[in-house]
Amino acid sequence: MTTPQPTGDRPVPSAARATYARRSVLSMGALLGAGFLASCAGPKAATSGSASGGSAAAGGTLTLTLNRNLVSLDNKLNQYDAAVTVQRAVRQALTAIGADLSPQLVLAQSFEQTSPTVWTVKLRSDIHYSDKSPVTVDDVGTALKLYFQVPAGYVASQFPEQPTFAKVDDTTFTLTTKSPVVTLNSLMSNILITPAKDNKPAELGIGLGTGPFTIAKADSGTGSYTLARNANYWGTPAKLDEVKVNYQEEEASRVIAITSGQTDVIDTITPESAAKLKTESGIDLIETAGTRLIHLFYNFRKPSSSPLANPKVREALSHAIDHDSLIKALMNGLVESATGVVPATLSGYTKTGEYTFDKDKAKSMLAAEGVSNLSLRFIWEDSEFAGASAVLEAIAQMLGDVGVKVELKLIPKGGDINAWRRGEAGDWDVLANGYGNQTGLALTNLQGQYGGTAAKEKTRDTYQGFVVPAISNLLDQAGAEPDVTKRNALLATAQQDIWDLWPAMWAWTPKNVLAKRKRVQGLALKAINSYDLSTVTVSS
Repeated sequence: MTTPQPTGDRPVPSAARATYARRSVLSMGALLGAGFLASCAGPKAATSGSASGGSAAAGGTLTLTLNRNLVSLDNKLNQYDAAVTVQRAVRQALTAIGADLSPQLVLAQSFEQTSPTVWTVKLRSDIHYSDKSPVTVDDVGTALKLYFQVPAGYVASQFPEQPTFAKVDDTTFTLTTKSPVVTLNSLMSNILITPAKDNKPAELGIGLGTGPFTIAKADSGTGSYTLARNANYWGTPAKLDEVKVNYQEEEASRVIAITSGQTDVIDTITPESAAKLKTESGIDLIETAGTRLIHLFYNFRKPSSSPLANPKVREALSHAIDHDSLIKALMNGLVESATGVVPATLSGYTKTGEYTFDKDKAKSMLAAEGVSNLSLRFIWEDSEFAGASAVLEAIAQMLGDVGVKVELKLIPKGGDINAWRRGEAGDWDVLANGYGNQTGLALTNLQGQYGGTAAKEKTRDTYQGFVVPAISNLLDQAGAEPDVTKRNALLATAQQDIWDLWPAMWAWTPKNVLAKRKRVQGLALKAINSYDLSTVTVSS
């Protein structure tokens, strides 16, 4: 493999009821959203240069208003997209995912697969933290280790195995795996680097980073942060003087804030608000195809005696969902019903089927399996996606039409949704959840969600208990296959096998939707629903 040149953004080689639907669904239109958020994306890699040699900064302050509390400026657990945009302005990784969804060099000067199971990485010679202290090989090794020590860590779950780290010299190290991991350069874009002495197996609210901004103020309780331009940044300086981040759960308040000029950028926008904002002369609405999947995922930790352990029952329940009515009346056509187990925007995606609404088929399939008086508990975290409560209320009524009772249990923000997902806080049947993708690869979703093993399940580190050895073996083979055509053939087989098990009652892929004031320029929204804060400017 050709060694990449030491430039900051060069590519690294190598997913109603008939009487109810029309009136009730339309009445909830203002409550449901298309800008669904969860998991995570990174900034554009810094270009070569230094604070003294880069282009002049433009100055000014950018204000961001998020719909969810930014509880930390680390990403070991906190994975919704807007959070990662802010986090990666402070902390960077060896690589980042570019606009074309390919990995690009950031802190690494080179990142090469030097043998089937070994990657050799060399750090750039000009990188340093905001206090001018050097980035060391030990910092990288510690960061990688601690990501895997966080219980239910989202980032770690996407790796097929934990790479073994070995220092070669002061700037070079190797990452070795038991089986080849041909996408390791993409996966490492999610491992944010911080000084080893200050790191720990938890999310970091403050601390040093190598990014174009530093943390000037932080209040994780209120989700309020002020980032200041890093005067000692090793790359091209940020154009802004500072970025102010705040949190407002109510969308109406966020819309008022941006139309009145109190804030510059909001996301997680419902279709009704998006339509309103399009008419505002001082507002730009940005839409891009997304890499995030929202789904109603079954609990695969159910005993074999449970009706949900039967794939035919899981399929039957999916036929009760009138998703077309939900999409047309509530989501303004800004989402698409999934046609596979990962978003169609991802490299390696295969169409495996379609969700179809057929109430009579749902009833007959349940009856054929001897299922009656079925009761289901749905769980979700508050603000997991816009209007979640309303959409789940609609789905509960649709399931009621086929004789299924539904209990809706909202887990408040800060209520430890991870304990519920791991089966430690209580029993549940269906999880309404978003799964983001920051690598652009279908393999990342597939391994993170469907690559569970018995060993991982012992520690509750699988995705809702999904453990199917034949599928995890296929994914392992795909992850070790250097030939893209052969790899995609393995992934296609795995995706069809997963679909045939009906792991989700319904799934959809939303567009990324963001609103900004026209005075904000240089904001390039990527498919992974993030942008590089260092390139943004704000005019007076």
